[in-house]
Amino acid sequence: MHTHPSDSLETARSLDLAGKSEEALAAFRAYLQAHPEVVEGWVDCAGLLLGLNRLDEAEAACEAALRLDSSHYGALTYFAGIRMNQGRLDESEALFRRAILLEPRRFAARLMLSDCLVRKGDPDQARALLDDVLEQDPSHAIAMDKRSTLMALQGDWAGLRKSMMRQVARYAGAEADYVSSHLDLMFGDMPGGWQRFESRLDIPNRPQPEHTRTKPRWMGEPLAGKTLLLTWEQGFGDTLMFLRYAPLAKALGATVLVEVQPPLAELAATCPGIDQVLVPGEPAPSFDVHASLLSLPALFGTDLESIPAEVPYLRVPDTVPERRKIIDQVNASGDRVRIGICWAGSERHAKDAKRSLPASALAPLSALGDVAWYNFQFEAKEVPPLPGLINMGPLLAGFTNTAFALSHMDLVITADTVLAHLAGALGIPTLLLLSFIPDWRWMLGRSDTPWYPATRLYRQHTPGDWDSVLRHVVQDLASDPDTQA
Repeated sequence: MHTHPSDSLETARSLDLAGKSEEALAAFRAYLQAHPEVVEGWVDCAGLLLGLNRLDEAEAACEAALRLDSSHYGALTYFAGIRMNQGRLDESEALFRRAILLEPRRFAARLMLSDCLVRKGDPDQARALLDDVLEQDPSHAIAMDKRSTLMALQGDWAGLRKSMMRQVARYAGAEADYVSSHLDLMFGDMPGGWQRFESRLDIPNRPQPEHTRTKPRWMGEPLAGKTLLLTWEQGFGDTLMFLRYAPLAKALGATVLVEVQPPLAELAATCPGIDQVLVPGEPAPSFDVHASLLSLPALFGTDLESIPAEVPYLRVPDTVPERRKIIDQVNASGDRVRIGICWAGSERHAKDAKRSLPASALAPLSALGDVAWYNFQFEAKEVPPLPGLINMGPLLAGFTNTAFALSHMDLVITADTVLAHLAGALGIPTLLLLSFIPDWRWMLGRSDTPWYPATRLYRQHTPGDWDSVLRHVVQDLASDPDTQA
C-alpha cells in the first residue's frame, strides 16, 4: 500500500504538535528528501527549527521555501524571525513588513514584528501594532499577552494589571475569579487574592479525593481536639511550598494528617506539626474536617507580613537510598565551593518554554573561579559547558536522595522548577532565575521572596533575555562566592 505524500507531511506535523520535536524533524526531513518541491514542507520544518533555536538549519529551510515561492507568507515570517534572533533587526523588520503587505488580515507577522520593534527600542510603535490587532480581534490572547509585556517593560504596572484583566475577561464564573487571583497575588495583594484563589474549588469537574466527599471542609473554625486532613493539589512544588502551614494548624490543637503525592511522602514526614503522612489510595484514618494545602493561606489570612517563612521547615529523611554514592560524588569536589544547577523544568508544563533556559545559556558561569559544578537536572538531553560538571541525575531518583544531595551544596542556581521549592524549604542558599513575567508566587520587581528567605531572585529585564540574567549572577558571585538573599 503506497502512502500519499500528504500523509507523511501530516505525520510530521502531528509529531510536532505533540511536542516530539526530534521525531517530527526526522519525519520532515524524510518527507522533503522525497518531495523537495513541496513548499509547505519546508515552511513547517523551518518553523520547527526556529522554535528549537537551530537558526542555521531554519534559515536553510526558509531559503529552500522562498526559492519555490518568493512571496510565501509563512516562509517570509519565519525568515524574519530568524533574522530577529540573529540580531539583524533592520532586515527582520523589512521582512515582517513585506509579509504583512502580502497578507494584511493575518496576525502572525504583526505579532512577531512587535517583538522586533521592542528589541529596536521602539515600544510605542510595537504597542500601536498590538492595539491594531486587538481592535480587529478583541479576544486575541497572544496580542494581549504581548501588550502586557510591553507595559511591564515600560514600568507601567497599573497598565499591566489592566491589560492582564482584559485577558481574564476570556473566562467566566469561578474560573475567572481564580485567574484574577493570580494577578492579585502577583501584585502582592493579600489576603483578598487568597480569597479569590479559593474559587478554584468551585470550578466544574475539579478532581477531589474520594474520601473527602462525605466530610465537611474546614472553614477556619476551632480545631482543638479534632483531626484535620490536609490534601495535596496541583504540582510537587505547590505541595512543598504550602506544607509550611502544617505547624500553624497543629498549633490550633488539631491532630494533623497530610496526604501528599507518593514521591514526597518521606520528605513531608519531616515537617513539624504533621502527625501522619498519607498517600493517595491507602485507607485514611478517621478525620473530622479536611482542607487543601493550597487553601491554608486564605484560612490563616496570610498577608505579606505573615507568610510563615521560618526555614528550614523540611529536613533530609533518615533513610537515603543513595547516601553512599552521593557522598562519594560530593567528596570528589575537595575544598571547592559546591554549586548545584538546574536549568529546565518538565516539558509538559504549560509555561515551560518561558521558565526554562537552554543549557548553553549557563556558559557564562564557567568564568567563575574554583567551583565544583553539580548537575541537578533530572533529565538532561544537553548539558551546559561548565568545567568538570558532575552529573547527579542518576542518583536523584526520589526526593529523599535529591534533598540529601542538595544539603551538601553551598549554593543552588535553578530555573523556576520544583528544585527551587525543595532548596528553599531546606533553607539552602538559592539563586532563582526568572522569566520576564514569572509565576504569580514570585511577584514583580523584587530581588527577594517572602516565601524563602535564603532565595534571591534574578529576573529577565526583557522577554527571553537570559544573557543579562546570567551576567548579573556572575557579577554577584564573582564579588561574593557566598552570595545569599
